Formats: sequence, C-alpha cells, structure tokens
Amino acid sequence: MTSIRYVLRHPTLRFISYALLLFGAHNASLYPYQSVIAIERIGLTRTEFSWLLTLASAVAVVSSVLIGVLGDQYGKRRKIALTAALCSTLGIGVMLVFPGKWSLLAFNGVLLPVASSLYGQFIALARLAAPQDQDRDAVMGTLRSNLSFAFLGMLIFWTFAFGFGLSEMAVYVTAGIASLGLSLMIWARWPQDGGMTDQRSGLRLHQALVEIVKPPIFLRVVLLGMISSAGNLYMVLVSLVFDASPLRDASDVALYVGLVAGWEVPAMLILPHLARNLSRLGLAAIGVTLYAVHLAALPLWADTHWLWVGTFFAGVGGAIIITTPIPYYQDLMTGRPGTAAAMLAVQKLASDVITALVFAQGTALGGFEAAALTGVCVSLVGVAALWLVDRRAWLMPPRAAHG
Repeated sequence: MTSIRYVLRHPTLRFISYALLLFGAHNASLYPYQSVIAIERIGLTRTEFSWLLTLASAVAVVSSVLIGVLGDQYGKRRKIALTAALCSTLGIGVMLVFPGKWSLLAFNGVLLPVASSLYGQFIALARLAAPQDQDRDAVMGTLRSNLSFAFLGMLIFWTFAFGFGLSEMAVYVTAGIASLGLSLMIWARWPQDGGMTDQRSGLRLHQALVEIVKPPIFLRVVLLGMISSAGNLYMVLVSLVFDASPLRDASDVALYVGLVAGWEVPAMLILPHLARNLSRLGLAAIGVTLYAVHLAALPLWADTHWLWVGTFFAGVGGAIIITTPIPYYQDLMTGRPGTAAAMLAVQKLASDVITALVFAQGTALGGFEAAALTGVCVSLVGVAALWLVDRRAWLMPPRAAHG
C-alpha cells in the first residue's frame, strides 16, 4: 500500500492531512506577504521588521517548546491545539478590524507565532498514530506535501485575485476563513485526550527544558537552523524583490511561490522512495545545493524569463530541507514526540534570528543581492558543519542512522 492510500485509510492520519491543507491555506495567505504588508502598507522600517521577526521567533519557540513538553507530560494535546488555532483566529480578526502597527505587533509578534505551534502538534500526533511497521519517512512526507499543495492552490488563487486589483490586505480574509475552519476541525475531529497510546515522558518541566539545551542536541538544532534559514530568507525577499522590479507585481509573487510549492508536492511524495539508500545528511546536502542556486539567482533573475526556472530548484531543494528535520528529531528524541516536534520551533528560532541578521546586514552592505548570497553561504556552512558532527551517518541509509 502506498503512503498516500495508507494515510487516507487511517482515521487520525486522514484528519491530520485535511487539517494540514487548511493550515497550508492559512500560511499561504499570510507568510509570503508579511514583509510587503509590514513595510509597504503598515509603514514599518526594515530594521523594525527585522526586530518583529526576532520577537515572533522568540514567542514561537517558547510557546512551541512549552506546548510540546506539556503535551508529553499530560497528554492534553487536543485542548492545546484548539487554543493555538483560536489564537490565529483572534489575531486575524484584530488585523481586519484595527489594521495598524500595534495590531501587526500583536498578531505577527505574538498570536501568529503561538498558532504556528500547530505544525509541530500535527507532527507529534502523526508520530503517535502511525504504526511502527509503516515507512514513517514516507508517511511524514505525504502529510507534509499537503501543506505545499495548499500553498499551490491558494497562491494560484491570489495570482488571479491580485491581477484583478485586490489589495494585499485581503489575504487576512482567506487566512481567517482557514483559521476558523481549522479551529472547528480540531474541536470536532482531534482524537479525545487519552484516546490513543500516548506514554507520558515522566520528566518534570525543568528536566525536559534542560535536556533540550544539552550541547549535542542544541548544536544540531542550530546547524539545521542555518540550513533552513535559506527558506526563511526567500520568504522575506521574494515580495520585496518583486515589488522593487518594474516588471513584477503581487500577482507574480503569488505565481512564483505557488510554482515553488507545486514542485515541492511531487518531490515530497517521490524522494522518500528514491532516496532509500542515501543518508539523510547526503540528501540534505543535495537539497541545500539546489536551493542555493534558486536563492542566489532570485534577485538577479527577477526581470528575466530565467526567473521561473528557479522555481524547480527551489521546489525540489526546499522539499528536502523541509522534510529532513522531521524524522531527524523524532529519532534524536525517541519516545517524546511532542518535544521532538517542538524542536522544529527551536530550529525556527535559530533560523529566524539568522535570517534577521542576514537580511539586515546584507541589505545594508549591498541590497537584496548581498542578502541572498550571504544566506546561501550560511546554509552551505550549516550543512557542511552538520556533516562534520554526524559524519558517521553520512554513508548510512535513513533506517540505519539517526542522522
């Protein structure tokens, strides 16, 4: 049975797949346009926006880690997930009714980062639901592809919507619909707390937090954050690069990001099967190299037809960068699915801080081109350093290595 058919036949995994579609629609409406809305529409300076990104990362990592640890301790995953989803619904409502700097600060700086913990919670639930005899890398890749599929669908929609002259502020309408739908789905379909095998971690809160910051774990999180910072930098740069181009507009942003997501979907479904004999580190190195081509070329190709070629490199490389950390952390912290999933948020903190520094320094030194090239160097250094840390796993296939 293929991973797709297996997911559709499993009630909990099927719920997660549908929820990730809504979550993807929510993210596709917000993240590609956050920089242009904050800077060009609300009026934040680039420095203020960099600080906003840093605040959002700090809130995201604190909330996600606490949620992951408490979920492993007490198992109240349904209530926690519903609260996170409602945070986004509330924040979007505030942005629609009272758009401005303070509303943006409350939503993008606090409420949206709390809601972003839902991704880790879905991954933790999938880890608990998927039986041991299944190829979990393939199952996780299938589930994660729904997020990219939703990106593709929503951004195709926004390509046409912006083409008809709709304002970027309208993205909060579709995001609000997706967020409300997600809240209702979690309330109705998330398995009741205690309704599945979910062993408690047995660790107190401070013990769990200390374990997270131990050097062997924390170092790997930072290195994976360096790798994934390329993707974050792309999301920051794409709307600004296109806004600065005389030939591009908001509809081109939607089309570009949508095409990237379109390449990600088949890559996520196919790569786990094609790369069975390749280590996760080897696959990550390939992904980073492909993504580096896209990121370096983005500001250089913005006014040319070559721009659309970059979507292939971004899609395939991004699929690898996105999916590699999921099983990596689950193997690194066996028996603690919530905390392992929360490591994605810790990684995002490292990634966002690096992204903010690269964006601020790069644009100050040489504009968008310098920022993109700096981001490429950081991600390549990250994957090389991770290879040095986990070099024993380099030639070992995923099932035999934890790296």
